[in-house]
Amino acid sequence: MKKKIAIIGAGIAGLTLANFIKKNSEHDFILYEKQESLSLDEGYGIQLSTNSTKILNMIGFDKIDNRKIFHPQGLDFYSIQNKKICDLDFTQFNTKENKYTTLQRSTLIEFLKDDIYNQHLRFGKKIKEVSELKGKVFIKFDDNTNDLVDIVVGADGIFSNTRTFFEKKKNEPKFKKAIAIRTILKSKSELSIDEEKISLMMGKNCHIVIYPFNKNKELNLVCIIRDDKYDPDNIKSLVDKIVSQNSSLEKVFKGDLNSWPLYSTTRILPSTNSKVFYIGDAFNVFLPTLAQGAGQSVESAYALFNLLNENKTDIQNIYFQERSKRAKIVRQRSNLNFFAFHFSSSVMQIIRNFFMKLLVKRKSFISSYLGTVYKN
Repeated sequence: MKKKIAIIGAGIAGLTLANFIKKNSEHDFILYEKQESLSLDEGYGIQLSTNSTKILNMIGFDKIDNRKIFHPQGLDFYSIQNKKICDLDFTQFNTKENKYTTLQRSTLIEFLKDDIYNQHLRFGKKIKEVSELKGKVFIKFDDNTNDLVDIVVGADGIFSNTRTFFEKKKNEPKFKKAIAIRTILKSKSELSIDEEKISLMMGKNCHIVIYPFNKNKELNLVCIIRDDKYDPDNIKSLVDKIVSQNSSLEKVFKGDLNSWPLYSTTRILPSTNSKVFYIGDAFNVFLPTLAQGAGQSVESAYALFNLLNENKTDIQNIYFQERSKRAKIVRQRSNLNFFAFHFSSSVMQIIRNFFMKLLVKRKSFISSYLGTVYKN
């Protein structure tokens, strides 16, 4: 049965769902975005492991301009002093058509929006009121326009406005007492790293991830550091703590810096309305230490699309059970990585490094720890 679907939020999750509906379904949809336009400025890098590139390839991602993406050849672990600890070969999960990919977020957004015509996009739309009317959902926006739809999909991020209107139980993300600091490097500067790989440097209460995201080998750098509160005016002092562990990093942090606090949801709450679904960060937020933020947005959008397309009767329950099980796996691994990457004790760092050297060589461990996520 043909349905009309309102997708709230034109980020990775919302645009992915819109693409699948448009190309593979009879359903009608409108994509509502609170901003006045989609930001396509050259932005930060993101990582897409094979679980998400496999899905994106179904809507043409494999045809994207190869100069705008990069396929890293593995992951090297270093101490904050830039001494190599060990390396991890995740290319074992690659196939000829489906590879671990890094790129700028704006490149992915541009790809996803290309096939979504203007008649499906509405900008400057923020929900003001919702109600049920004749078995459908009535949505009124703050510009006094409205829509009557069969299904509402909240794809509006961490602090989902859609959840605010439809759910009585709050599922506020918790500040994890950690800050992310990002910059773009034109070269590897003073660092001794392999530019064909992702590099992860672990220090006292912090870690740094560096990787190329296009064929020009521009490098995305993001540092995560523990701190009890987020103060955007206090970023220099956090950088100083990092640089104090390795003075050669000073030049790395000389460029433009962006920062933000890290959040995670401690529990996953189901939708209480059979006509309302949540995807991406609106469904569940976890730490970025497994590099699955964009990937899980893609996955959740595709999972919901399949259920909507099959016209099953108990979609809400099936979707929640499948996605919450999946989200718990990713969250557990993200939390474990966060714990392991940020030891303050030098003794614990030595012990961690010893076991990491052993574990990265065990195919059974890698197949279980990463394969469970990458092979979905």
